[in-house]
Formats: sequence, C-alpha cells, structure tokens
Amino acid sequence: MNRKGFAVPAALLVGLMAITLAGPAVAQQQPNTGLGSAWPTDATDVSRAPGYHVYTWTNSGVKYIQVNDYAGNVLVAVATANGVFLPLPMGNAKNLQTPQDGSSSTTSTTGVTVYQDGSVQVTAAPQTSGTMLFQAAPCTDPVECTTHLN
Repeated sequence: MNRKGFAVPAALLVGLMAITLAGPAVAQQQPNTGLGSAWPTDATDVSRAPGYHVYTWTNSGVKYIQVNDYAGNVLVAVATANGVFLPLPMGNAKNLQTPQDGSSSTTSTTGVTVYQDGSVQVTAAPQTSGTMLFQAAPCTDPVECTTHLN
C-alpha cells in the first residue's frame, strides 16, 4: 500500500474518533434539567395555553417560571418571591414586563394567560410589531387564582 492510500484511512479513523469523543461534550452543552432547558425533565409542563410550554421550580422560597415556545426555545423566565418579580437574562427578557419595571407601556396588554397559580399570573400578548409581550404579575382575583390552578 502506498503512502497516499494509508493517509486516507488514517484521516477517517482520526475523524471518527473526534466525532465520538465530541458527542458527550455537545450533549453536556444542552442541559435537559433545570432552568434554561428546552425540555426540562425535572419539571412538568404547566402551561394553560396551546403553543407554549411553562415550567416552574421553587428553591429557597423563590419561584422560577420559564416560558418556552412550541419548539422548546426559551422565550422568557422570571423569578418571584413575596410579590417581587425579577426577569431572568434568558430568552428575550426585554419582552417581559413586571410590576417592578416601572414601565407604562402603550403596547397591547390583552392576551392569553399562559401560566397561573394561587399567587402569580403570566400572560402573553401579541404586538403589532410581530413580537410577543409577556407580563408577570401577582394574581389579584382570589376566586380566579384559586379555582383555576395549574
């Protein structure tokens, strides 16, 4: 066998080994549990609206709510405790309004409730710009909040 003939199989072998070894590294970059995951295996989808997937976690009295689209892409996430809401830096955080952001937006605020529990409500409202505006706020209607839980 000549030298050129040997170089091609050796290069293929090295390439296959690189792909095999890179597989676990790529898989580690795509978490399947916890906040930020496309399809978290450690939380149940509690969405109230078709086309959305909503996941929640609670840790040390702080509730984390993540809204994904139908394909698993993170749209927005928020942390909340004692009536305080903090948008988390994932998805498109600028499209999330909270009571603490102080904005008096003139954009549409009517929309669909994508998540609601006894204390928190998250809504999604389409905007004329084609974006989706999310609002996270305390659930203020005691009857609605306690009779239509996720």
